[in-house]
Amino acid sequence: MLAPSVVTAAEPRTTSTLCGPMLVSSSERCQNRPCLMSQTPTYIHDSELEKQTAPLPAVDANCMCVTYGQDTVLRDVTFSVPSGAFVGIVGPNGAGKSTLLKTLVGIVELSSGSVNIYGSDPSQTRRMVGYVPQSDDVNWQFPVTVWDVVMMGRTPSLGAFRYESAADKNAVNDALHRVGLLHRKDDMIRSLSGGQRQRVFVARALAQDARVLLLDEAFSGVDVGSQYELMAVLRRLCEEGQTVLLTTHDLANMARQLDTVLCLNCHLCACGPPDEVFTPEVLEELYGPHVVAAESGYTI
Repeated sequence: MLAPSVVTAAEPRTTSTLCGPMLVSSSERCQNRPCLMSQTPTYIHDSELEKQTAPLPAVDANCMCVTYGQDTVLRDVTFSVPSGAFVGIVGPNGAGKSTLLKTLVGIVELSSGSVNIYGSDPSQTRRMVGYVPQSDDVNWQFPVTVWDVVMMGRTPSLGAFRYESAADKNAVNDALHRVGLLHRKDDMIRSLSGGQRQRVFVARALAQDARVLLLDEAFSGVDVGSQYELMAVLRRLCEEGQTVLLTTHDLANMARQLDTVLCLNCHLCACGPPDEVFTPEVLEELYGPHVVAAESGYTI
């Protein structure tokens, strides 16, 4: 299976480093395409998307800018992610990685520019996007079972009385089976390891019928074995048609298993296969001159 391509450019080029689609520079796209969207929020369902003949990218960002007060967190970020891609977002702390994911799920609003999920504004596609926050943002001591957490993904589908139908229960069972945790469904979430907890949140997104999965620092605080288990689950989901974007600081191991990486430091520094974009020049732009490049990997 060919690695899906990601079309993006911090600088104009003639062809992509992957499968060959033309690249468009940020400045060209900002000049020639409308950046701001103003639409009444309505949910877009998969059945409506299937009626469209031309394939839409899973994510299409044009001149994205986000500011917090006087601070610019994202500046003119432009990229496109096809359906089924496995994409990593790398960069230093404060580079805007988490903010980028939050704009895709509709938690953070753009200051200017636009971003579309399958052709529609994130406010219209929240049911199609599954978000796994950083582990530190979750109260793991809350008394809920694995089953309860995954069933939360079915909340938009529950009726007025919040009755769990057979279809809802089947969806939860299927999601847990796909991440290899069906046998732990009755356990308390706090009893699981870090990697298992992340897989439970992935299952919640699957139960939600999300087509795009966003994971923020999914490997933070997770042992190496669990990291590879989670990567295997995510790779399999991409092969089944889901689109995965995740942030990571692990350039030497996790990032190198991805199809494509977006190198972010408030602006898009580079994009492409890890072996092609992890150059000394790009790494210095991301992390500064203290980054040492070696044949076996990179030390930060």
